[in-house]
Formats: sequence, C-alpha cells, structure tokens
Amino acid sequence: MDYVKAFVIGGLICALVQILMEKTKMLPGRIMVLLVCTGALLGAIGIYEPFVEFAGAGASVPLLGFGNVLWKGVKEAVEEQGFLGTFAGGLKAGAVGISAALIFGYLGALIFPLKRKR
Repeated sequence: MDYVKAFVIGGLICALVQILMEKTKMLPGRIMVLLVCTGALLGAIGIYEPFVEFAGAGASVPLLGFGNVLWKGVKEAVEEQGFLGTFAGGLKAGAVGISAALIFGYLGALIFPLKRKR
C-alpha cells in the first residue's frame, strides 16, 4: 500500500507541475527553482515533514523534497556552526542527490549522441 500511496502522491505532484507548465509561460528552469524554494518554505514552516511521513517517496523524491532536504541541512548546520552553516548546510545535506544528478547526467551524455541544431 505504501508503494501505491507514493505513486499516487508523486503522480499528483507531477500532474500539478505539468498543468503549471501548460497554463503559464514559465520556463522549465524557473519552475524547477519554484519547486525547490516551495519545498524549502514548506519545510521551514513545518508542513512538509508530516507530508513526507504520510506520502513517503512520493513526496521526498520530487524537487519539493530536495528543497526540504536543503532546508533541513541549513537548519542543522546553523545550529552547529552559526551563520556559516547557511552556506555549507544545504550542500552537505544534498550532496548525494547533487552527486547522483551530475554522475548520471555525465553518463547520459556519454551514452546518447548529441543532436545538433540545423
């Protein structure tokens, strides 16, 4: 049942983002930044963590979840290091996700041929 719940919640998040892309003229990069910032904001006000406990991977895998991870990392680092934690905390907490994105992006670039514009 956890898999079904995660699939449905994640699908709803993706569907809402797709509707946002279709109905507005926002560029995909700006929508991605909006999602990360929204996840961080929802984490800061304490809404996102109960949502993750309910939805599981359906809430933690999308970019909203990445924003929440960045927020949690910054919060913990500020408690330990003070102001300097604002710079290192998010990167330290999100290092695995950032590294995976870079590695798989590089592997994808090696495997698939480049399509040049005509």
